[in-house]
Amino acid sequence: MQLQNSALWRTQALINGEWLAGSRQFAVLNPADGSVLAQVADLGADDTRRAIEAAAAAMPAWQQLPAVQRSNVLWRWYELLLDNQEDLARLMTAEQGKPLAESRGEIAYGASYVRWFAEEARRVYGDIIPLPQADRRGLVIHQPVGVVAAITPWNFPNAMIARKVAPALAAGCAVVLKPAAETPLSALAMAELALQAGVPAGIFNVITATDAPAVGAEMTSNPQVRKVTFTGSTPVGKLLLQQCATTVKRTSMELGGNAPVIIFDDADLDLAINGTLAAKFRNAGQTCICSNRLLVQAGIYPEFVRRLQEAVAAFRVGNGMDEGVTQGPLISPQAVAKVHAKVQAAQAGGAQLVCGGELSPLGEYFYPPTILTGVTPAMAVWQEEIFGPVAPVLKFTTEAEAIALANDTNAGLAAYLFSRDMGRCWRVSEALQYGMVGVNETAISSEQIPFGGVKESGSGREGSKYGLQDYLETKYICMGGLQR
Repeated sequence: MQLQNSALWRTQALINGEWLAGSRQFAVLNPADGSVLAQVADLGADDTRRAIEAAAAAMPAWQQLPAVQRSNVLWRWYELLLDNQEDLARLMTAEQGKPLAESRGEIAYGASYVRWFAEEARRVYGDIIPLPQADRRGLVIHQPVGVVAAITPWNFPNAMIARKVAPALAAGCAVVLKPAAETPLSALAMAELALQAGVPAGIFNVITATDAPAVGAEMTSNPQVRKVTFTGSTPVGKLLLQQCATTVKRTSMELGGNAPVIIFDDADLDLAINGTLAAKFRNAGQTCICSNRLLVQAGIYPEFVRRLQEAVAAFRVGNGMDEGVTQGPLISPQAVAKVHAKVQAAQAGGAQLVCGGELSPLGEYFYPPTILTGVTPAMAVWQEEIFGPVAPVLKFTTEAEAIALANDTNAGLAAYLFSRDMGRCWRVSEALQYGMVGVNETAISSEQIPFGGVKESGSGREGSKYGLQDYLETKYICMGGLQR
């Protein structure tokens, strides 16, 4: 690739400040055409162990730095991310596939977390507790949890890293990161800029690998790792939780979603259509807070479907690098096959195809934006996370019915509703069993809010003042002998 800053083209892993090619490599593909972008170092469990040992050795000095110095390093990293926004966006589109405009937006979004935690690094406060004894005082302080192992997905290869690494560094932790094998180039470019910003050797390590089970097993079993943070599928998250139990590690899990969007009869239909489009089809539907299920009240159901179809017809599917493209490829042919199988199963069960639903002439990585009506709650397209550009629409009658349908899932990450009735907005928001609820809005995420879910969508929060707490331990100190 032609980059303005050639230093961002990294294909080696990073351990203790050194770039390592390893003895094996794996191919990173461009999902727009299946071509090979790069051959990247393919490391294993032994390399992961070395990275953990390097992190453990480097962390005491980083932890002991005054918070303002860690803050300054993060600020420099934030500035470098924005200075290199175009190169980082082009790298992301090349390996992940999303339209270039979306990639530029993700770089800015990811950088906002680095900036936020650069500020929060200086705000780790403690408490003094009045004790019943006159010669004692109780102190509460917060210290870094320890070496952090972070495992991130391919759908947001910059932002998911920033949301984990920035608070860990701000708290005084060292990090060993395993990015998704589909999108390692974004992670390595971010690591290069972190080194340029002054992050010391060993504090931020990147393990690129295809043997995720071996690397993950080393991270979860190694006693020097004190926290594992993971964004990905619920089954993998459950496995990691089981493995972490043997050494009682702290964990943060941002797992699968099955987000409903409820559109009531009294909704602002323009607002609801635009919000649904943004939440459903961004990144070709490959987002954890994607509006996976559309619940539309009977009174506006026909008009909503008609207008949604008209809007989707204006989409342009193609290579994310091309001007005007609004939807890029999916991450792999296997992803396309899974999405298409759900659509076919829904049709076999009686759902009607409004648009899309056919394999794309653009190639095996592409799937057209698709709308299904006549969907029932028993269908896989309704019960399971789709992770593709498919919008299943279900008609409902009453508010209570909508709430019951929305909550009928093991997932609990995000939910959305559209209504002009503020009483209804409050009632439904409080009744929905989700960690985040968007009312008349689907663009709910920012660095200032606590991002996370309930039920089987995970635990812990990323972003906001709460996001730093997940990387800190609380220590109580009793100071005695204060009176003579």
